[in-house]
Amino acid sequence: MIPATATIGKTDVTATALGLGTNAVGGYNLFPDLDDQAGIDLVQAALNNGINLLDTAYVYGLGHSEELVGQAMKGFDRSKIVLATKGAHDFSTGTEVINNDPAFLTKQVEASLNRLGTDYLDIYYIHFPDKTTPKAEAVGALQKLREAGKIKAIGLSNFSLEQIKEANADGYVDVVEDEFSLLHQDNAKEMMPYLKAHHMSFVPYFPLASGLLTGKYDKNVTFADDDIRSQIADFQEPRFSHALAAVDQIRPIAKDHDATITQIILAWYMQNPLISVVIPGAKHADQVVANAKSMAIGLSHTDYQTIDDAFNWFKTTESGKSLADPE
Repeated sequence: MIPATATIGKTDVTATALGLGTNAVGGYNLFPDLDDQAGIDLVQAALNNGINLLDTAYVYGLGHSEELVGQAMKGFDRSKIVLATKGAHDFSTGTEVINNDPAFLTKQVEASLNRLGTDYLDIYYIHFPDKTTPKAEAVGALQKLREAGKIKAIGLSNFSLEQIKEANADGYVDVVEDEFSLLHQDNAKEMMPYLKAHHMSFVPYFPLASGLLTGKYDKNVTFADDDIRSQIADFQEPRFSHALAAVDQIRPIAKDHDATITQIILAWYMQNPLISVVIPGAKHADQVVANAKSMAIGLSHTDYQTIDDAFNWFKTTESGKSLADPE
């Protein structure tokens, strides 16, 4: 059965196994034609339907996502919300630079607290590693903020396994966020087992692979040149055909559970012992409500293994990341 909650690392932070990714809440630099009220509504839909982890970041709308998430939380019991945000993007020179300098991260945390309208963060991630800052020093800055009561759990996002080991030299890291899906299983080979063995949580992003794992596409779909999906390898051959064939094998399981393919895929993640919390995004409240229903689905061992086997081709193929990391 799906675990109801997950403890983040070695902390007392307890999150629901399903969270909400909010890059489409105020992320005007990532998506066109976003509506602020729709973003607030979908965050509140999550909180009203049993989801307690909200995952945002400064770079989602350069602080605007954090502002909207903060507005959406008003009227809810803050102590029952697991609030995660991320920082590392420095625009102070007029161009985007990844910065892990301890002084910069400290300022970023304070700014995020102000935008979110809260006095503590349940999880703070270093969003990307920079090329110069010693990783343990960057984490040390967050540890000081934890000791001051401003952070409960320390996270890393988009760090390689070697960088994780360096950053965790003092044992302060609680959780790692990186890409993982049934189409992108590279991290399952070494990173995810390592984290499990060392009591660090793993939170995958892009779990639905830009919608390819929802069952809504067929072989005739096309994308405009300015659509990001036209640039993602999953939508190119041979990956696209393999993905469609694998998804087709999930349809009978979804029918048996009177569920959507999306709900079955999310249930599989929640039953994966290497995953702590899965954070699909959404653009509309009804998507969040539908996703929340996946928390009530219990896959049998046979169901779980059938899904796992359907995507065997992706276990033996180096997938890489869907989108390139910033420099």
